[in-house]
Amino acid sequence: MNQKVNNVVILGGGTAGWMSAALLSKSLKNINIKLVESELIGSIGVGEATIPSLHFFNDMLGINSTHFVKKTSGSFKLGIRFENWHKKDASYFHGFGTTGLGMWAAGFHEYWRRGLDLGISKSFSHYNFEAMAALSNKFAHQQNGPNFAYHLDASLYANMLKQEAEKNAVTRIEGLVKQVNTDVENGDILSLELANGTVVEGDLFIDCSGFKGVLINETLKTPFVDWSHWLPMDSAIAVQTKLSSPPAPYTRSIANHAGWQWRIPLQHRMGNGIVYSQQYMSDDEARALLVSSIEGEMLTEPRKLSFKTGCREKQWNKNCVAIGLAGGFIEPLESTAIHIIQQGMMQLIKYFPSYGINDLEVEEYNRYMMTDYNEIKDFIVLHYCQTERDDSPFWQFCKNMQIPETLKSRMELFEKTGRYVHRDKEIFVDSWLQVMIGQGLIPEQYHGLADELSESELREFLQQIEEDIATKVQQLPSHGEYLNTHCKS
Repeated sequence: MNQKVNNVVILGGGTAGWMSAALLSKSLKNINIKLVESELIGSIGVGEATIPSLHFFNDMLGINSTHFVKKTSGSFKLGIRFENWHKKDASYFHGFGTTGLGMWAAGFHEYWRRGLDLGISKSFSHYNFEAMAALSNKFAHQQNGPNFAYHLDASLYANMLKQEAEKNAVTRIEGLVKQVNTDVENGDILSLELANGTVVEGDLFIDCSGFKGVLINETLKTPFVDWSHWLPMDSAIAVQTKLSSPPAPYTRSIANHAGWQWRIPLQHRMGNGIVYSQQYMSDDEARALLVSSIEGEMLTEPRKLSFKTGCREKQWNKNCVAIGLAGGFIEPLESTAIHIIQQGMMQLIKYFPSYGINDLEVEEYNRYMMTDYNEIKDFIVLHYCQTERDDSPFWQFCKNMQIPETLKSRMELFEKTGRYVHRDKEIFVDSWLQVMIGQGLIPEQYHGLADELSESELREFLQQIEEDIATKVQQLPSHGEYLNTHCKS
C-alpha cells in the first residue's frame, strides 16, 4: 500500500476531462480535484453521437434527459442507418432495443430465420420498434421505450459538465504543461510544471490530453497496441452545415469506395464527416467527396484529424490513468467514444485507490478496460469484413483480411448454428444480431423450437409483432415536433 490519495489532477478539458471531473467530484467528496487545461489547445470535440449507456452516466449526475437535449442543442438517436455496407445501393438499420420476441432458449432471430425459408419474414429491422420509429422520423419519451441515445454538441456538453464539476469544488487551472516531474526512484508522476511557473502536485493523475497522451505516452512511455491491420482508417475530415430539413432521430453511415461518411443531425446544424485510410484515398479526394455530398450551407471549414486505431497496453500505469483519446481510439462507426470515457471513469471510481495504489486493483482495472476495448474492436471489424463488396482495393482488403480469432469464432458459430452468445457485461447485445444479419451473415440453421409452430402460427406470430410496432409508431409525434415542443434549445 502506498500513500493515501487525496489530490487528483486531471490534465485536459474537453469531453473526457470534464466528464471525468464531473463524475469524480459527484462520487467522491473527500478528495481535492484540479483540472489543468489551456484555451490555446482546441478540443477534438469527439462524440457527437452516443449510445444508450450515456443515460446511466447522466443519471448519476442528476441530469434530466429533456434538460440535457436542450442544453446540448441535441436530438434523439434511435440507431444508425448503414448504407452501402453489405453491398452498394443497399441499406439496413441497427436500432437500439430488442428485435422481435424470443424465449430463453431460442431467440427471435431463429423464428425469423425459419420464416425466411417459408418466404414469410420481412427484413430483420422490420421487427424492431426503434428502427421503425426512426425510419418514420418519429420519437417520444415513453415508459416502456423506445430505447434511445443522443446526438449532441460535444462542446456544449463539455461546458455543461464543467458547470456541474465546478459546483462540486473542482478547481480549473489555466496553463500549458512545460514539464512533467517524476520520481527518480519509481517513475511515478509528482507534479505538472506549467509554462507560467505554476506547479500542480498530485497523488493520482488522469490523462485527458487527447491523442498526444502527455502523461501516459510521452512521460510514462506506455506501449500502444496497434489495430490498424484490422481497421486501417487513419484520417477523418469534419464539417458542419446548416440543416436542410428537420433532424432525423438516427445517425447515417454511408460507405463509399474507400471509407464512409457520417451525418449527425442536431437542432441547430448537421454534423458531417468522412473517415478514410490514406492508403486508399488521398486527403484531397476525401475532402472533395465530402464537400460534394453534403447538404446545406457550410458553417465551418472542413477540419482534418489524424489517428491510429488501437489502445494503450495499460490504461492505468503507475499513478496515471488514461481516459478518452489518451488511452486509445476506435473509429466512430458505432459512436463508442463517449462510452469508453464513461467506462474508464466508472471503473476508476470502483477501484479508486483511496488508501494507496494497489497493483492488484490496477491489474483488474486494466483487464476490464482491455476486454471492453477488444469487444468494441471486434464489433467494428465485423462491419468491414462481412461484406459482399469487392468493387475497390479497399473493399477487397476488408473482405479478405485475417480477422481476430475472437470475432472469427463468434461469426462461425452464428453462421453454422444460428447461436449467438452474449458475453458477460457486453455493451452490444441485440446489436450483434442486427449487424451480422444486416451485413448478410444469415445462419444456415435455426433452433428446433422454431419448428414447434405451424406455418400459419409462425406467420401470425410475425404479423402480430409487426402490427404491434406499427400501432405504437403511429401514435408517436414526429421527432421534429417533439423537439420543438419539449426540448427546444
